[in-house]
Amino acid sequence: MPETTVETSTAFEPEGVRLGVVRGIGYGLFGKPDEFVPQARALGAGLVRAYVYWGQVEPEPGRYAWDVVDALLAQLDGDEEVWLTLCSSSPWATRVPTDFLPPSPALDLEAYGAFVRRVVRRCAGRVRYWQCDNEPSNTDLLWAGTAEEYVAQLRVLHAAVREADPAATVVLGGCGYDVLSGQEGSEPRLFFDHVVSAGRDAFDLFDVHLYGEAAAAPAHIAFARDLMRRHGYLKPVVVGEHAAPVPFEFPEAQAVMYEAFSGAFADAPRSQSTSELAERMGQDTPERRAMSALYDRMAELPETLQMFLAGCPVELEDRRHRINARQLVMCTMLALAEGVRRTVYWNLAPEVPGPLDPRQVMHLMFGKLVLLDYEGTTLGVRRPAAGAFALLAELLAGVRRVRRAETPGSPDLYAFEVEREGREPLLVLWRGRDMVTGEDEPPITVDRPWAAPAATAVDALGGTPPVEVAGGRLRLPVSVTPVFVTPWGTKD
Repeated sequence: MPETTVETSTAFEPEGVRLGVVRGIGYGLFGKPDEFVPQARALGAGLVRAYVYWGQVEPEPGRYAWDVVDALLAQLDGDEEVWLTLCSSSPWATRVPTDFLPPSPALDLEAYGAFVRRVVRRCAGRVRYWQCDNEPSNTDLLWAGTAEEYVAQLRVLHAAVREADPAATVVLGGCGYDVLSGQEGSEPRLFFDHVVSAGRDAFDLFDVHLYGEAAAAPAHIAFARDLMRRHGYLKPVVVGEHAAPVPFEFPEAQAVMYEAFSGAFADAPRSQSTSELAERMGQDTPERRAMSALYDRMAELPETLQMFLAGCPVELEDRRHRINARQLVMCTMLALAEGVRRTVYWNLAPEVPGPLDPRQVMHLMFGKLVLLDYEGTTLGVRRPAAGAFALLAELLAGVRRVRRAETPGSPDLYAFEVEREGREPLLVLWRGRDMVTGEDEPPITVDRPWAAPAATAVDALGGTPPVEVAGGRLRLPVSVTPVFVTPWGTKD
């Protein structure tokens, strides 16, 4: 069989490395658009991503409301990059009338193109990345259409962005867990295979979403690249969402959830508008009954499921926080070592201030992943993973290259060498162990060549492991918690 010629495109390869955060699934959709960019910037985020829905910007045909878009633009200082995911949800312009989920094909593609052009022109020079919906292979929930219809809409968005702001970049809708975990020939994979084939000229960056165990990140990134190569081309890959832990990465938790929710969504409503969601809040829905049943027997559930429930035992809550911080660092380092230059964490904070209803499946899945929480009506409370994000962003400032180093004789040791502009190089180490039980295992002693006369170390949880440098060797204990080692001092 002749080898496929691969056309490599780097015209829109992002410059340098930036860590980013997603604001959430609906900026200004569930309440007044609030301030979040300064808080993200304070964490060290160099990129912010937000979702904007067609119905927010054009609530009626030809009438534009710019309060949400302008609220975001007013927070920018010019140093950060902005990524907007445009979701085609509209009460009047799309097949499924809704202001939230699911996005669906436009009734009139010309009207959709006009909407995209107006938004992009409004933001020209300030928003760099424009994405056509999110995880469209997750049909019915995140896209109520076919792969062919998604490609048709992607082409319209691409042309509109090129016309309104030629310097901007178009991002393909995210390739998510349904594709990455699916079998060859599964519906999500067939969907994305068609999109990658038919839509090859209508996007600049391939977005892959990395949820679950960080160690799988290289394989998922390789899958994205191989998918493009099979169709004769290769474009840069970005990570538009990553986070862990999530319940579905633990088989024992997944089994309980499958049993609990197997009938809860059989008659789920076709759409989820904000008004419908508000009306169902507190109602005795099948989803709420299933969640209540889990809470009623929390003590009997596997600990890997308990830790995602509100009010779980403190020791499980603290363990989940530690896993969250570790995997945030691990996934980022693994992606950067694969040549990815943009990683975006899900997510920054709850959608709105005030009490949340934990008896929702989405809260169970993603509710505890936030970096920040509200203090009154202001985002001011840092969760433990926020400390890990800020530390990582500070240590990776000026990064030029991340290389995974060889670890002969230590197959479960992860080692990364980081080159930084105008700074000493950085060494990042951790031991590949089970994310839940691995912290209970004793650390191993790592002994490596070391050119500097001394070193300092800090780990992803803020600890300071002891470091010894002697005879040109570095010795330190390494556990499941990533540790950052920096040389200091100069030789005469």
